[in-house]
Amino acid sequence: MKWFNLSDNINLLTFIGAIAIILITVVVVVRLFGAMKAKSEKGELSEENWDGIGEYKNPLPVGWAVCFAGVIIWALWYFLVGYPLNSYSQIGEYNEEVKAYNTSFESKFANVQGDELIRMGEQVFLVQCSQCHGVDATGINGKAADLTAWGSEEAIYQTIVQGSKGMNYPLGEMSKGADLGIDDATAKAIAAYVALEISAIKQTKNPALVEAGREAYVTCTACHGEDGKGMDAMAPDLTKYGSGEFVVDVLNHGKNGFIGSMPNFSTTGVLNAVQEKAVGAYISSLRGE
Repeated sequence: MKWFNLSDNINLLTFIGAIAIILITVVVVVRLFGAMKAKSEKGELSEENWDGIGEYKNPLPVGWAVCFAGVIIWALWYFLVGYPLNSYSQIGEYNEEVKAYNTSFESKFANVQGDELIRMGEQVFLVQCSQCHGVDATGINGKAADLTAWGSEEAIYQTIVQGSKGMNYPLGEMSKGADLGIDDATAKAIAAYVALEISAIKQTKNPALVEAGREAYVTCTACHGEDGKGMDAMAPDLTKYGSGEFVVDVLNHGKNGFIGSMPNFSTTGVLNAVQEKAVGAYISSLRGE
């Protein structure tokens, strides 16, 4: 019978443990029954009593204490030396296989560029991102960010007006423009300045508003810094906005949203570096640039 295969150390250890438990149980039961038959009025009373009724002291049985300590020692040995940390694990084997595959994948596609990179990003997006952003990346009727509008001057304007739940940076989420004293006209001016001179977009539909935006941008420097780089990673680096690098930053920091939180893909291990780069390229391509 395979289940009774004593050549397997685990089966053998389990079988020995079962026999030991049975023998110990038999010995203890026999001794207890023997003690019950022998009348004994000897014993030391504790100091406490209630209405003249005392209570015998019950010192810890030496045998019980030894068994208890032995079980603890055996348990520590079992987990740290014997099994399972020092033996085969299906989960461990799977993790090693995934690690090896990712290493091979990154090596094979390290130099992938252009349309091939975008196609790879689309495939990853459909598997990992479409549940919230939709297969067309439009955000499923506002349930998540509309990525087809991401990376544009209009998107910057909307973020200023509506605020942002934000990536998981130390400074937290960004307040609505109205709460910061920014009116609609000022929001458009800041968006024009950021789009043209700070972000990776490097163009604006409202060049006449750039100088006004430059002056109004001082409201944003408390978090993003004068150069827009986020002041030692305390807030998102706006100089990357509109590029695939910004998308990678989002993937590696995670992001709070209105229907929940997007995970930090750098710690979950779901995506490797090449796949993150591919997703960034695909999302950037949605603007048709």
